[in-house]
Amino acid sequence: MPSEPIPTDVSLLDATGAESLRRSVNGVRLHAVAAGEEASPLVVLLHGFPEFWYGWHAYVEPLVEAGFRVLAPDQRGYNLSEKPDRVRDYRLATLTDDIRSLISSEGRDSAFVVGHDWGGVVAWDLALRHPDAVDGLVALNAPHPVVFRKTLTSSLRQLRRSWYMFLFQLPRVPEWLGSRNDFAWLGAMLRRSSREGAFSEEDLERYRAAWRREGAPTGMLNWYRAMFRHPDAPPRRPVEAPTLVLWGDDDMALLPELATRSVDRCEDGRLVRFPDATHWIQHERPDEVTDLILEHLGSR
Repeated sequence: MPSEPIPTDVSLLDATGAESLRRSVNGVRLHAVAAGEEASPLVVLLHGFPEFWYGWHAYVEPLVEAGFRVLAPDQRGYNLSEKPDRVRDYRLATLTDDIRSLISSEGRDSAFVVGHDWGGVVAWDLALRHPDAVDGLVALNAPHPVVFRKTLTSSLRQLRRSWYMFLFQLPRVPEWLGSRNDFAWLGAMLRRSSREGAFSEEDLERYRAAWRREGAPTGMLNWYRAMFRHPDAPPRRPVEAPTLVLWGDDDMALLPELATRSVDRCEDGRLVRFPDATHWIQHERPDEVTDLILEHLGSR
């Protein structure tokens, strides 16, 4: 463990005018990195497990240069944001209300929302529960929540790939496994499930610093626990917001057909596949992903 704590706030970002904000939203204090003119169209970037806002560090400057205001929060349970103790405080509808309130804290009624993994699930859910709050949706290797639940209960192949979700239901054991030897298991998981070079050693040190935050291991795992103990099915209506789904087909955890089934639930949906990319496409193919996001948001 390093002798001096590694910062996990905006100081990790080399972008002019970027700042760390702390907002009280939906009963919790969230940390977020913000950049860009306050009057510009708002883009919210939502990370998944086991990342934090830093998972989007390569996207902040290009989005700002394209004329957007960017907000990349640490979602509840992660890094510098508050970490409630109760599992039920991580219900999907609650996580979604965090982001709806965060958008409101910017003085906005709506925003473009981009999410990966669990962040993508929250983005889908926001578009379903509060369609007026989402100007456009981009989901990266994140299935529509209804599609995922149906597939998990009907596909043995998906059930096998989701083995870790059941491990995470155990008390204390996942925290011990994940944090032992300075989070060696979590770091190895990121490396093992991604293409070589997707995560540098410097990246992993920054993630370890976030995972070391008091309460972070349990906070991150409680997202999975709440999924089973306090299920929160969203409305079954089609997604109204223009939607772009980006999908790395070589995903160890999610079946490729989840992408097609998710787009089928959109009124205006488009799917772009990356056959040789994994779950971590935003790290493996940053230039292509950036261009596709900007194209979808209407800046190119």
